[in-house]
Amino acid sequence: MDIIPSLPVFLAFSAATLLLALTPGPDMTLSINKALKEGRAAGLAVLVGTNLGLCVHTMLVAFGVSALIVASPTAFMILKTGGAAYLFWIAVMAIRKGNNFVLEAEARTERKRNRIRAAIANGFWINLLNPKVIIFFMTFLPQFVDAGDPNVTGKLLFLGFTFIVVALLPTIAIVVAADRLSGWLMAHKRVLRGIDYLFAGVFSLFAVKILLTQGR
Repeated sequence: MDIIPSLPVFLAFSAATLLLALTPGPDMTLSINKALKEGRAAGLAVLVGTNLGLCVHTMLVAFGVSALIVASPTAFMILKTGGAAYLFWIAVMAIRKGNNFVLEAEARTERKRNRIRAAIANGFWINLLNPKVIIFFMTFLPQFVDAGDPNVTGKLLFLGFTFIVVALLPTIAIVVAADRLSGWLMAHKRVLRGIDYLFAGVFSLFAVKILLTQGR
């Protein structure tokens, strides 16, 4: 089966992916937040979770499940309500716990493992429950595949996983850059607290945008 697109198509897809990877969204915001407040490992853990979510979305699009979800008003409403509620919950936790999210040096081992697992889960659900990601993948990936191609499913899978790999480089760079600021923020608690409220506001805005998302 020929699932690899032609070189011009592949290069165009990769260029578009790099641009899209730098577009702010809930997943990037969460990874930056974690990197600033808990360090590089937590920020990268969010990326692991968000990319696992994208793996699921890739398979849903390739096998037509996403189209069924968007076509069903009830299923789409449940999805976007759950996604918005999850973002609101993250916003509330950012304000309620705030600086408590920061890792204490003397309790590093077990607490760090728990936080890494939580960061992966947060990243996974923030992408999986986002209907905008479903609609995006449904409209973006098929642009690079001929509808009459007998290997359309395989090519959609290939492009979806290529999207994840290509987007990793810029997103990792962003997390590393945010981690460089974490030490300074630890010494400036008021600034750190201000970031809590800033990210809470951003997540709330994303939640509202998700609630306003329309299916087909």
